[in-house]
Amino acid sequence: MHDILVIGGGQSALACGYYLRRTNLNYLLLDQQESCGGAWLHGWDSLSLFSPAEQSSLPGWWMPKPKEGFPSKSEVIDYLCRYEKRYKIPVQRSVKVKQVRKEGDIFLLETTKGIYRSRAVISATGNWARPLIPELPGREDFQGIQLHSAFYKEPGVFTDQKVLIVGEGNSGAQILAEVSKVTDTSWAVRQAPQFLPDDVDGRVLFDAASAKYYAQQKGETFEPGKFGLGNIVMVPSVKEARERKVLKADGQLEGLHAKGVIWTSGERENFDAIIWCTGFGYATEHLEGLLERDEKGRIPTKGTRALDVPGLWLVGYGSWTGFASATLIGVGRSARQTVKEVQAYLP
Repeated sequence: MHDILVIGGGQSALACGYYLRRTNLNYLLLDQQESCGGAWLHGWDSLSLFSPAEQSSLPGWWMPKPKEGFPSKSEVIDYLCRYEKRYKIPVQRSVKVKQVRKEGDIFLLETTKGIYRSRAVISATGNWARPLIPELPGREDFQGIQLHSAFYKEPGVFTDQKVLIVGEGNSGAQILAEVSKVTDTSWAVRQAPQFLPDDVDGRVLFDAASAKYYAQQKGETFEPGKFGLGNIVMVPSVKEARERKVLKADGQLEGLHAKGVIWTSGERENFDAIIWCTGFGYATEHLEGLLERDEKGRIPTKGTRALDVPGLWLVGYGSWTGFASATLIGVGRSARQTVKEVQAYLP
């Protein structure tokens, strides 16, 4: 039996492991992936960070600077793998946690490789495994390809097909930018996309998010100025798409039909494929039965601590469980505080 088990092996779990290694606790990370890298293993091929390496690092060790631009998907994966080895964080892989139960003061984790026991649990599974697609009328009738951005890899498979990109966020803009190079595309949004100034990158956004956080702590009003925290970052591919004049929204969807979509204007348009860049919920299915979750997978928490189950914490799920905790640089704060609470909880 372990003092604490961490469910997950990506950036949030590794941040927890960094602080757990400083304690006398017996801990272990359980990762359902076959190799290191977490959710980054599943990103599309051209995915990259939109902030410098020094603004995209886990606690203790800065990510090495890339030769040019911002760190690529492969460079982030390499960093996470080296980070795990550098700090000798114990991880068991290809272990999927199916359900978490509690008997008395002991947690029982039912997995694909048997039952693990611990006195405390940190869930750090993120959101990649919980892609969300809106339940629009007729979606089940569409006979073409439907793909969530979680499973998108590269644009070549869509060559010469008519493709609809859905979603006004960063993933929608970036996928539109590269798919539009190989085929005819349209862009469906719920509201007009908001683009950041060309010189605003992830570093500036994190500074703005920090300013917002501290303003809220003091009960002050945060003035975002010329940028919003959820707006589209003008990475090189998106700037290039703007030059080609393809970075334009075509409207909002009312529903789908067998051959395509129905716009809110009533117009029907045919498509061969739809790529849904419509966000994620929270991958907390393993907690079902232990406590109540809402439609997105959230549970009641105070900070990262579960209110209804003593000994359970959740790290890295975004603003729900900690300021900027879904980012490489932001999760360290949540992980550090969580481990302090775990130490206080365990005698």
